Amino acid sequence: MGHSINHTDSLYGGFNLLNADDLLNITAPNNNSIAFQRPISEAADKIISIVIVVILFITMVSLGCTMELEKIKGHMRRPKGVAIALAAQYGIMPLTAFGLAKLLQMNPMEAVTVLICGCSPGGNLSNILALALQGDMNLSIVMTACSTLLALGMMPLLLFLYCQGITGLESAVPYTGITIALVMTLLPCAIGVYLNHRVPQYSKLITKVGLSIMLVASVSIGILAGITVGSTALAVASSRLMITAALMPLIGYTFGYILSAIFRLNSSCRRTIAMETGCQNIQLCSTILKVAFPPDSIGPLYLFPVVYIVFQVTEALVFILIFRCHQRFVASKQVKDVYIGVESPTEGAEKCEWPQ
Repeated sequence: MGHSINHTDSLYGGFNLLNADDLLNITAPNNNSIAFQRPISEAADKIISIVIVVILFITMVSLGCTMELEKIKGHMRRPKGVAIALAAQYGIMPLTAFGLAKLLQMNPMEAVTVLICGCSPGGNLSNILALALQGDMNLSIVMTACSTLLALGMMPLLLFLYCQGITGLESAVPYTGITIALVMTLLPCAIGVYLNHRVPQYSKLITKVGLSIMLVASVSIGILAGITVGSTALAVASSRLMITAALMPLIGYTFGYILSAIFRLNSSCRRTIAMETGCQNIQLCSTILKVAFPPDSIGPLYLFPVVYIVFQVTEALVFILIFRCHQRFVASKQVKDVYIGVESPTEGAEKCEWPQ
């Protein structure tokens, strides 16, 4: 920890001069070494991870109950929507992270953190948000599975291309974690699809119960996380990182929707692709940061994914609220039009009566 990096170099010109040893020697702007201790113990972290896995499994079974095998096959036979989503996921998001890091003149450690987040595949959160937006759940699950599978090759490639000079970073890609994420998407969804096929009368009940458990658990974990790491997460809340965390998902949602609209996909597919593009797999991002950099070099920056997910969810909820309000407005307008349509013929008939 003996020297500091010259942050006046151009962002990626500076990166080309860096290697893993340089990154481990990055110091804070005041040249004091970063001393950082994780806010929760490893044991508590493992317990929370196990609980999240169980909840995620139940949630994905519930989402699987909304899927239909024939529609899944249709998306696989005509993968236009999947191809657009993958192009957006691995094209728009890494480029957005790169552009913001360069535009905001981040120091190398901040830029690497943002780029790792931008190069991550879509997460299961996109499936839940797509359901809330009444998207195409069959397309959503297929996209998440394909995005996660492709991450086995795309993440190392993208990290190598965008973070040239940081040796060994691509080797920190958690292949085991990606494989587990893929299994945690496909297996419970397959169970849900099977239940929907065999006992369709229980599908809605399973979905309602599963999503209710997910909602209660999410609120509980959110409150616990806020109490435990909230103050620590604020340590990464520099203006540059806050702007990045706010803009990245917003750009992903917007361009995912625009790209699918250009290719004339229907509205439910557009909403689905928008969510898939803007939502990153934060767990994988956190894993890479923990594996690639020790706590004393990355400091509180390993909590950047927590800040990102707050903006990711908040912005998605705003879109969901707008969509629901628009849906209610359109529905009430249609009811009014039907009412007028029913009344009009009667009025017309009275006007056309012959005098007695």
